[in-house]
Amino acid sequence: MTFATNAPEETARAGALLARVLQAGDVVALAGDLGAGKTHLVQGVATGLGVSGSVTSPTFNLLVVHQGRLPLYHFDLYRLERASELEDIGFYDMLDADGVAMIEWGDRFPEALPDDHLLVLISREGDDRRRFEVQPTGPRSGDLAAAWVTALRDEVQTR
Repeated sequence: MTFATNAPEETARAGALLARVLQAGDVVALAGDLGAGKTHLVQGVATGLGVSGSVTSPTFNLLVVHQGRLPLYHFDLYRLERASELEDIGFYDMLDADGVAMIEWGDRFPEALPDDHLLVLISREGDDRRRFEVQPTGPRSGDLAAAWVTALRDEVQTR
């Protein structure tokens, strides 16, 4: 499943639409080069979950927890070198917690991800255009991907 956005605001809007269909326990791994739009997507999810305050990439913190309709566990794995470091930041505990995990650079340690997670590959296609390839890995993430793509399609049709 693929879709594209043409501005950072559209990427954030796509994230807000994803937030509508997220449930506790969902894990979304984001992959893409620096500047691809991972944080913009997470910012949209945070807005959609009702998180107040600013949401920035947790590059130096590695994990930031935001409170909204569901807790948002926002990871950035860019600075980690080994999967063994995930234990030190409470990665596995947060995946099993009562919220949603959004993992920037989620492709760095694929063996650490749960069997059923949603992988979102983001690529740049110009200054502001982004292409999203949505890859579910199990039944729940398959339902999540289908619901998200439907919400995106409905949004485009109502414009």
